[in-house]
Formats: sequence, C-alpha cells, structure tokens
Amino acid sequence: MTPYTVLILLVALERLAELVTAQRHTRWSRARGGVEHGSGHYPVMVVLHTGLLAGCLLETALAHRPFLPWLGWPAFAAVLLAQALRWWCIASLGPRWNTRVIVVPGLPLVDRGPYRWLRHPNYLAVVLEGVALPLVHTGWLTASVFTLLNIPLLVTRMRCENAALTMAAPG
Repeated sequence: MTPYTVLILLVALERLAELVTAQRHTRWSRARGGVEHGSGHYPVMVVLHTGLLAGCLLETALAHRPFLPWLGWPAFAAVLLAQALRWWCIASLGPRWNTRVIVVPGLPLVDRGPYRWLRHPNYLAVVLEGVALPLVHTGWLTASVFTLLNIPLLVTRMRCENAALTMAAPG
C-alpha cells in the first residue's frame, strides 16, 4: 500500500468520524426542534465527496500519476490545513455542526472561531481539500472535475443554508 493510498484511507476514516459526529448532532438538533432544509442536494454531495476519494486513487493508478515533491508536499500541507479548519469549524459550532442543513429555531448565529471572519469557513475547507488532496499525487483531472462539479453544489448549499438561518433567526 502506497503512502498516498494510506492518506486517502485516513481521509475516508475522517469522513466516517464526521458522519458519526453529524448523527449525534442530528439527534441533539431534532430534540430541540431542529428542522432540516435542502435534503434533496445531500445525496449529490455524498456521491461527489465519495467520488473525490475514488478519483484520487483511480487517477493515480490508471494514469500513472507521479508524486512530484514540489507539488505534492505543499498540497499535503494544504490538506492538513483543510482538515484543521474543518475540525475548528466543528468545534466552534459544537452540536450545531452537521453534514446536513439542520437549524434549531431561535438560536443566534455562531460568531466564534473561524465564524468571526467567514460565514461559511467549512466550505473553504471543502474547496481547499478538493483541490489539494488529488494534487498530492498530481491528480489534476480529479481536482478539476471535483471543483467544477462542486461549484454549483456549494452555491446551492450556501443559498439553502443562508435561507434556513435567516428563517430561524431570533427576533
């Protein structure tokens, strides 16, 4: 097993940890009257993110992509930065973080952690990882396809989330 395969497997395990966290947070939110919004785009997001991991492995193997240190090491650092940002978002939102758009009515917006500066910092982590993870092993095709498919999904997701947060805002 190559180091890159191990990296992809570690990212897949991280995704599983996110799903476990999200399930726990879903129970917390629903117990407080949380309402899910935009569930229709969620399966597309799951397929796209699964495809990113599969694409990383397939492109590297089938196209014989080399590891280029001048590209791979900075991309790896960006992957680590994306993971750190993602978990900072999760820690900052606490039980309100989720992979789905579930909003508990009446709760104020979170304004700590990376949310002091950005409205959607988790999506910055997604974009950064979507580009950097494939480029660790020169997977420019996977990075390009994921990014192009992710743009309309993120636009849809942010519109959905913004509308849900506006509807649920206190006052």
